[in-house]
Amino acid sequence: MKKIFFIAAVCGLGFTVLGTLSAFRAAAQDPVLTPIIASEVAPIVVKAVTPKPKPTGLQKFQGYIVNANTAQVTVRDKGNEMLLQTFPLSQPVAAQMQKIIDKGGYQFGDKITVYYDPQTHTAMRIKGKPSRPL
Repeated sequence: MKKIFFIAAVCGLGFTVLGTLSAFRAAAQDPVLTPIIASEVAPIVVKAVTPKPKPTGLQKFQGYIVNANTAQVTVRDKGNEMLLQTFPLSQPVAAQMQKIIDKGGYQFGDKITVYYDPQTHTAMRIKGKPSRPL
């Protein structure tokens, strides 16, 4: 039994030595012999990048009502259910909201579009049909 282990160990050692001595040279690690001169190489411009213009008008936010009163409206995003936005109402929109609340108001889940000022996040216009009151 000891003779079999000895023969296996010698064969394993022989294959290891044979594998290391007969391995190919790593050609990918040779240094680059031709120098690249930066002044001769011109950059290739595929498409010039133009900056996007800043939005000056009103932004639009579509979603579903979570809570609405005469001071503010909270809306859940139509595409992302985890995104909630709360918009304070401007004076004309607050008067419009008071008329809607007198008739029954918006209910949870009503679909609306809020047009708001992107700098102050104040709702300038609300578009949507309130559902029947409970």
